[in-house]
Amino acid sequence: MSDIESLLPNGKGVWIPIDHGVSDYPVVGLENLDDLIASISHADAIVAQKGVVSQYASSEVSMVAHLSVSTRHSGARSSDKVLVGSVEESLSRGARGVSVQVNLGSPDEPEMVERLGMITNEAHFLDCPVLGMVYPRGENLNIMDTDDTEGAAHAARLAFEMGCSVVKTKWTGSIESFRKVTSAVPIPVLIAGGPANNTTKQILTTVYQAMQAGGSGVCMGRQVFSHESPGKMVSALLAIVHDGLEVEQAMELTGL
Repeated sequence: MSDIESLLPNGKGVWIPIDHGVSDYPVVGLENLDDLIASISHADAIVAQKGVVSQYASSEVSMVAHLSVSTRHSGARSSDKVLVGSVEESLSRGARGVSVQVNLGSPDEPEMVERLGMITNEAHFLDCPVLGMVYPRGENLNIMDTDDTEGAAHAARLAFEMGCSVVKTKWTGSIESFRKVTSAVPIPVLIAGGPANNTTKQILTTVYQAMQAGGSGVCMGRQVFSHESPGKMVSALLAIVHDGLEVEQAMELTGL
């Protein structure tokens, strides 16, 4: 089985990013990585910075190395995600894939797109899956009048055309509009978590709707690691994404 097939069984995945401690700390839920990773290790993948990958990657814990970084202290450049590693290094640390972020509409967008291209180039020759985290969120964002996905379809298309194996972008708010995102590309589309103050049922409902629109799963951080029961959240997400359960069934099965 190739790494992309193990990370996305049957083309679907529940990926949990926990890289937030680089950009912002302290963060609720990331204080004790030993306990957190033990509780969410049944996810299809955990996305983390390279130091965390070195510490926790194993045959039981599938990790994707996130190569993009900025911190809350960067001022006007806080949206500029710089590269802090390579594909070769990530694989040597135990990662099964890599991840790069691009913020569409950021003043630094051109450099981020270039960095993504550098990584997909290297990954191509090393047969390494690449996750493109592409968000339409910058101050220069120029949404077309006909685009009711508010840039999400463009974000997915950018990731695909730049050589990514899978893309993470925002939920567009409806099955109809998100179907335009998933139909824009032949690669799996994972949804980001959205507002951190949503209830458990609201989060899972969004995931269920995304799957109905042709989505391939989630790449969801704070809604899982900051939840009072991270392990149960992963189990519920797996039930919806892989088993096709409805929200109430998933919540009852997992005790949420």
